[in-house]
Order: sequence, then structure tokens, then C-alpha cells
Amino acid sequence: MEEEGLLLASPSSSSPSLLSGISNVSTRPFVLAFTVCSCGAFVSGCVSGYSAPTQSGIMKDLNLSVADYSLFGSILTVGIILGALICGKLTDLVGRINTMWIINVFFISGWFSIAFAKVIWMLDMGRLLHGIGIGISAYLGPIYMTEITPRNFRGAVSSCSQLFAIVGSSLFYALGTVVGWRDLAILGAIPFLVIIPLLFFIPESPRWLAKVGREKEVKAVLLSLRGAESDISDEAQEILDYTEHVKQQEDGDSGFFKLFQRKYAFSLTIGVALIALPELGGNSGYSYYTDSIFTRTGVSSDFGFITTSLVQMLGGVLGTMLVDVSGRRSLLLVSQAGSFLGCLATAISFFLQENRWWERGTSILALISVLVYFASYGLAMSSIPWIVASEIYPVDVKGAAGTVCNLAGSISSWLVAYSFNFLLQWSSTGTFLMFATVTGLGFVFIAKLVPETKGKSLEEIQSLFTDPLKNSTS
Repeated sequence: MEEEGLLLASPSSSSPSLLSGISNVSTRPFVLAFTVCSCGAFVSGCVSGYSAPTQSGIMKDLNLSVADYSLFGSILTVGIILGALICGKLTDLVGRINTMWIINVFFISGWFSIAFAKVIWMLDMGRLLHGIGIGISAYLGPIYMTEITPRNFRGAVSSCSQLFAIVGSSLFYALGTVVGWRDLAILGAIPFLVIIPLLFFIPESPRWLAKVGREKEVKAVLLSLRGAESDISDEAQEILDYTEHVKQQEDGDSGFFKLFQRKYAFSLTIGVALIALPELGGNSGYSYYTDSIFTRTGVSSDFGFITTSLVQMLGGVLGTMLVDVSGRRSLLLVSQAGSFLGCLATAISFFLQENRWWERGTSILALISVLVYFASYGLAMSSIPWIVASEIYPVDVKGAAGTVCNLAGSISSWLVAYSFNFLLQWSSTGTFLMFATVTGLGFVFIAKLVPETKGKSLEEIQSLFTDPLKNSTS
């Protein structure tokens, strides 16, 4: 029975279970931790959404060429790659909370570098610093939230936190149509007025504390997160027992390359593929160069940005509501199917325009296709891949796995972001047919290989993924 794997206050009554679960995620330390992670995700979204509506203004004010702006757009992913290289080791070494302090330095410095840029290198430097911050936070945010959240709320809470990335991106899409690019950069630094004070009051991850041998602090942290009246003895013991079990299985090999042992092959394949899929499926192109798509198909940029923002947020809200109801896998399938249709429809709209067929309807089809893509992306692929990746790796390889997954996604994002404008010049139709092919293959991959993780503790999930016998029978 699935119910037996849930943290229930009473096995015979779902109402007390729900009330207990809600109380577990409404304590002050948990709410503050959720707020910090949500603000961090919001800032990452603002960064991602910054370049699309500001393209024409920046190119005009600083006299940039298409190649110059392509560098500005893609250097973000260079920074993300650098952040990905260090994210796992950094968070394992100094802890989750200290890493958050480091991320804030990158984000604040980046916004002010862009806001006061007089020459292109300052612009690119700010974007690079932002990329490093995103590269680290893309791993840290989901990992931290899954490690501190009760299992029966883990998907919804993590997804809701990541939803703020969509909110930030959507807000900057909309604001970019009425606010100058320098003022928009200043606005991007405002969330840190909330984040920095709260960092003094949020707890460290209990699973990281167990990993580094601070077992005595695990129960204290869990009590602060779940509430003083909660019974956390079973949860604390499960964390400590599994951490000890993992340490006993290390066989003297505790380095980065331990991740590439055969027993981790399945989980590594799932994590890398899920993180890379949305990027190779065109997310960076759609996100960074929406203005180019709208301009080429005759859509009003201002109207397009606003409607795209609203639709993406609605998709994200719906995904957050459903992730712990329908599960991760089904939402991923719906999201990939929608992304495929969006890419295919975009390709068709460009094909019709190039051949001067149905000229009146081409711009409408292009707008609908972009809306379908962003709604589908917001539904699941914007957040669930990192939720799954944060669930499936044991604590001894979590840092290395986070680095590899993040690196795969970052490199994929950079390839698409840098080549997107050049691909459009080569063949607009062909570009989106390529994206449609990738999203179609992604649908098949998820349908065939990705398991459901809803309703299981992290220790149960990780044991399943690293036990060949259980894998073969599940």
C-alpha cells in the first residue's frame, strides 16, 4: 500500500494526516527557508527573463551587433557552466546555508555591473556573474528544499519554490516592455533586501549535518522544522541509519568518480537526461530570444511578452497543484507533449511565412505556438527535472551528481543560446523542427524509463535506484 510509505499521523484517518502534514510545513524556520529559496528562484527567473525584452534597447544604447548580443545572451550559460562545475563540491564542503551567502554576492554584483555598464565588457561581466549564481542555485535550491520538506509535501513545496523562477521571468518579460534596461537591472537587486536578513534565521539541512558527522544537531533541526510537538524520532533515525549505511558501502572510494560506478548508472542517466532535455528542446532559444521570434513572425512584442508571461505563470501554478496528486512522471509526459506541439507549430508558422501562405494567420499561429510551449514548460519541465534529480541520489554522491547534471544542462543551454540566432538565419523552420524532434524523443524517454517518486522518502527512493534487484522488479 502506498499509504504505508507516507508520514502519517494516523494510519486510519487521512484528515489528521493532512493536518499534521500542514503543521510540518508551517513552522517559522520552514516558512523562512521556503521564502529564501523562493526569492532565490525569483531572482534566477529575473535573470533569465532579462535579455529578451531588453534586446533592442541594449543594442541601440551600446551600439551592439547581433554577434555582440548573442555573446551577451549566451555568456550567461558560460557562467552557469562555471557554477555547475563547483556547485556540488561547494555545497558539500561549506553547507547549504553558507553557499547561499556566496550566491548572493554573485547576483548583486552582476545586477550592478549591468545597470552601470558603459562598455560591453561590463555588460558581459554582469551576465557572467549572474550565470555563476544560477549555476550554483539551480542545484542548491531544489536540493535544500527536498532535504528539509516532509515526503508527502516535497513535490508541491519544491515545485512552488521553483515556480517563483517563472514568476520572476514573467515579471521581467512584462516590465521590460515599459522599463528601461538599466532601471530593470536595479529592480533585479531588490529581492536581496528580503533574502539577506532571513539567511541569519534559517536552519541547515539535516541530511547534510548527518553527512558531515554532526548527528546531535539532526534532531534539533528537524524539531525546529516540524514543530516542537512533532514526533521526529523515526525520520531522524531513518536519516542517520541510511547515512551510516552509505558510509559503510563506500569501499574506500569517496571521490568524484564514485558516481560512475555501475550501480549509479540508471539514476545518472535519468538525472542528466531530464535536466538536459528542456534546454536541447529549445528553452534557452525561446526564453532569451522571444523578441526575435515575435519580430520575424509579425507579432507585437509587447503583447507577446505579456501574454507569454501570464500563460507561463498559469502553467507553473497548475503544475505545483498537481505534482503531489498526479505525480512527477505524468506531468513530465504532458509537459513534453505540449512542448513538442509548441515547437512543431512554431516551425509550421515560419514555414507558412517563408512561403507567403496564409499570411493573415501566420502571426496568430506563431503566438499560439509560443504560448503552448511556455505553458507546457511551466507545467513541469521548469521544475520537476530538478526535483527528481534532487530525490534520486544518495548523500555520498549527491554533490558529484548535482555537478554532472547541472553541467549537462548548462552546456546544452549554452549551445542553444549561442547558436539560436545563427540557426534562425540558416532556417527558421529547420531550427524548430530540430527542437520538436528532441522534445518528441524526450517524451519517449520519459515514458519508457522515468519512474514515479511521489510519496516515498528520499532514503526509499535512493535505495530503489541503487539496488539492481529492486530496479528490475519495480
